[in-house]
Amino acid sequence: MLKLWLRRTHLILTLVSGLFLICLSITGAILIYAKDIQQIINPQYWTVTPQSTPLAYPVLINTLAVHSKQNVTLLMPEQQPTVAWQAQLADKNYISVNPYTGQVLLKYDYYSTVYGFTMAVHRWLLYQDTDGKKPLRNWVSICALIFIINIFVGVYMWLKPKNRLKRLVIKPKAKLRILLYQLHTVIGMYLFIPLIFIAFTGMAFHWKDETKAVLEFVTQNNVEARPKAPELEVPNIINDDNFAVAIQNALAVFPEAELFRIYLPKKASDPVALRVRNPDESHAYSWVWADQYTGQVLQSYDASKANLTTRAWNFKYKFHIGDFAGFLVQMLWLLVALLPAFFTISGGYFWYKRHYR
Repeated sequence: MLKLWLRRTHLILTLVSGLFLICLSITGAILIYAKDIQQIINPQYWTVTPQSTPLAYPVLINTLAVHSKQNVTLLMPEQQPTVAWQAQLADKNYISVNPYTGQVLLKYDYYSTVYGFTMAVHRWLLYQDTDGKKPLRNWVSICALIFIINIFVGVYMWLKPKNRLKRLVIKPKAKLRILLYQLHTVIGMYLFIPLIFIAFTGMAFHWKDETKAVLEFVTQNNVEARPKAPELEVPNIINDDNFAVAIQNALAVFPEAELFRIYLPKKASDPVALRVRNPDESHAYSWVWADQYTGQVLQSYDASKANLTTRAWNFKYKFHIGDFAGFLVQMLWLLVALLPAFFTISGGYFWYKRHYR
């Protein structure tokens, strides 16, 4: 009786979320290499010929502002010398630029690119209402939660009968239905832990407070809050040359860090902000704020020195996309990303064969 109830629960959960999981699975797999796909399809927009050194950040920002006739609000440098840099303009559009010459290679809407479009489908199913809200992003997180519950149901069904280890065998010469069932069971059992964590970290994009509370409960510690950006007093006389001094001084705070983003002030009272990745960080979560009017550093935050719970929380993005241990892990994550689609389709196939032989 329990076995029958578990099977029905497994099936119902799959029916409720199956089509969406297939969508999330395929788009998640594409996202791993979406930027590489962009570069292959249109290399003239996303790649550059390396030269000696890129333009100085203030020079590049000013050049882009002149060319686009708009203020630059965000500059995104790249570590690879052959990859074009990206910048955001005041009108919310983006531009792809050659950092060695300041040439604008492409002006684009972020979600019109291969990466942006795929991410929009993956995170909020592409739907956005007239107010700019994304109501379906909660459904994405619900589907991820259903998937986690379904994994636990599947693991329990595997644990319940006897001869568990004998059922962790794949016989390549078996009939299609049996082979698919063996793959469904064996792969699910070997990879259920990373699958749970990938789904959980995916939920964290939209359900931050809830997932953070789970992490804090498990680790019995708190996630440290990042300091708020300081507010400036705008002087009567502005020396534009101090902007370059501010960036130079901010970069000197963490000399071994990689620059990830430069956030330009959107209001006169906003400081210039640099987001950097220190050597002991998985992703760029350290910050430096500087006064563009005086050139002085106002505040800094070294996320590499945060407590273990905070660093685990900060690791969620890199873990979710598999970008933390080189090429082999990224290839494994590509396989893992496709598994929800495989489990859903193979589970539907088993149900069909069981009822319509």
